Amino acid sequence: MIIKTLRRSTLLAALGLFSLSANAQSHQLNLAEANKLVSLPLHCVETPYPYKTGWVLGSATDLQPPSLVHPVFFGCFDWHSAVHGYWSLVTLLRQFQQLEQADAVKSVLARNLSAENVAQEAAFFKKDINASFERTYGWAWLLKLQLELQQWQDPMAKQLAANLQPLTDVIVQRYLDFLPRLRYPVRVGEHSNTAFGLSFAYDYAEQTGHSALKTLITERAKAFYLQDKQCPLNWEPSGYDFLSPCLEEMGLMQRILPADEFTPWLQAYLPQLSKPDFALATGEVGDRTDGKLVHLDGLNFSRAWNLYRLAKQYPQYAHLRAVADQHLAYSYPNLIGDSYEGGHWLGSFAIHALNDSK
Repeated sequence: MIIKTLRRSTLLAALGLFSLSANAQSHQLNLAEANKLVSLPLHCVETPYPYKTGWVLGSATDLQPPSLVHPVFFGCFDWHSAVHGYWSLVTLLRQFQQLEQADAVKSVLARNLSAENVAQEAAFFKKDINASFERTYGWAWLLKLQLELQQWQDPMAKQLAANLQPLTDVIVQRYLDFLPRLRYPVRVGEHSNTAFGLSFAYDYAEQTGHSALKTLITERAKAFYLQDKQCPLNWEPSGYDFLSPCLEEMGLMQRILPADEFTPWLQAYLPQLSKPDFALATGEVGDRTDGKLVHLDGLNFSRAWNLYRLAKQYPQYAHLRAVADQHLAYSYPNLIGDSYEGGHWLGSFAIHALNDSK
């Protein structure tokens, strides 16, 4: 499979679809890469099928096409992927105003992120029967999308953020209602991972000044994870992981703990990371047309963004950039030209990892 992947990567490089290099540090989020990556969310956010529903049917009237139930987030195979597809569009356009498809991106945003469409999305979440819908993975990405809109200094972004705010408020309230009742964290490497769901929400709370949400996340994260030691990193990855359970927890604690508390916590939690010769094998994908097996590309990006973030803030962990580079290099070449199973969501993970690598 590795040989097959390398041959495919070499072919795509020859076609100019990505930059292949013997060293992963060549992967940078520049205008050329942004022009390639933007094709992934542009293709999927308005592609209605295939689509995986995740809502509970309360009656026969709830059995409707996804585009009627979710007039904004109906593409990209499922609700949460549609959300981070929009995040990708906003992020790339915010960073690269000269995108070749900038006008197309703006048209999609204006067409779908309307106040009327968002109101229908918010009404869906307000129904008691949908209280656990997209908890907490989709919630986290929605807050990340809203934060990106608020940080984008553009008149269009200001209006889009205002349009999205009612749904954002509902999601924030969902966190405030749910976290006090969650007694134990979910530690799997998929959507319900608690640490991941809290990390993006913490970023939103911190950067928007939402003190109640920030305080609650800090309290619950400490209750869940402060006593953790010797995370079994060698148990990763499970067959369908697209998030690193150990490193996502690390990323959350890095956010909430000051340096004098975080560094001793990390030394007890993952002492092997401090070794200059630390190595971590990439997650290998056996079949990228399989929607679950391709999750492991996401795992590689998850590991990369957490290791980049750690190395950037704490110089004593600078050697971990090479490990992050290795993970990025394995999965990044497979984004463009991949099957829809991976293409509908992995671009967002790659963009997030590339931004954390700066």
